Parts: sequence; structure tokens; C-alpha cells
Amino acid sequence: MGIITFTQEFTTSIAPSRMFKALILDSHNLIPKIAPQGIKSIEFIEGDGGVGSIKQTNFAEGGHLKCLKHKIDALDLDNLVCKYTLIEGDVIFDKIESVAYEVKFEASSNGGCICKMSSEYHTKAGVELKEEDIKQGKEKAMGLYKVVEEYLSANPNVYA
Repeated sequence: MGIITFTQEFTTSIAPSRMFKALILDSHNLIPKIAPQGIKSIEFIEGDGGVGSIKQTNFAEGGHLKCLKHKIDALDLDNLVCKYTLIEGDVIFDKIESVAYEVKFEASSNGGCICKMSSEYHTKAGVELKEEDIKQGKEKAMGLYKVVEEYLSANPNVYA
């Protein structure tokens, strides 16, 4: 089994605590509301959102994915960090065993934040994973971050 790590980050004018609340703590309520064309629902199938909880994302009809399940491994409310693992889904599981993610929201000098994400792909033995294999997923994640950013910009009192 091999491990391949990808990192990415983006900056936003939204405060880190608001981005953390929207994308991590309350994503199960917010995301289906503001992106129903892509995500039908997000629900906890185990736990209440804390460490050890399992969250299932159900995608809208007609997409290339039906659902994904993530397990929350660590949640640091003070430092605005979440670690979670993709444990099930109809994605590239023919090539990977699991994917471990870490998302961190840090304050930037302009009052906004820098969102830092790392993805650690645990591949099956003998499998070589290339960045283009995961490009579509990364692009969809970044698109979702932008939708949340736009929503929070337009609604400055939400998660304030």
C-alpha cells in the first residue's frame, strides 16, 4: 500500500470561524440548502457530529456519484481544524483503500482566512495514483468552498 499526499489552499475574505462553522460544523444543514443541484442531503448515520461520527453525503440524481461516507477523526474547535476519513463511496475505491483529510482555517492579515486542505490517499498495493485521477473531486470541493464563500458574503450575519 502506498500513500500519496496532495495539498491545496485558498484565501477568502470570510472570517475563519464563519467558514469553519459553515463547512464543518453545520455543513449538513447549509450545503444541501445552497447547492441542491449537486448535493441532495447530508446526514449523520452515526453520532451527532463529534469525533467518531459518520456523515453520509447523498448526491443529486444524474451525477457520477451516489453517496460518500466520512468518519470524523478529530475536531479542534479552538484551532478550527477538522480531520476526517473517506470510508465508503462509489469513487475510485478500485485504486484506494481510504482517503484521510485535514482541513484547517487560519486567520489572514486582511480579516479573512486561509483554508488549508491536505488529502492523504492510501492506495492499494501495486496501484499508482496520479493527480488527474483525483482532479475532478478536488475541483468539485473547491467549487463548493466558493459557493459557501459567496453565500456567507451575501449573508454577513450567518454564523457571525
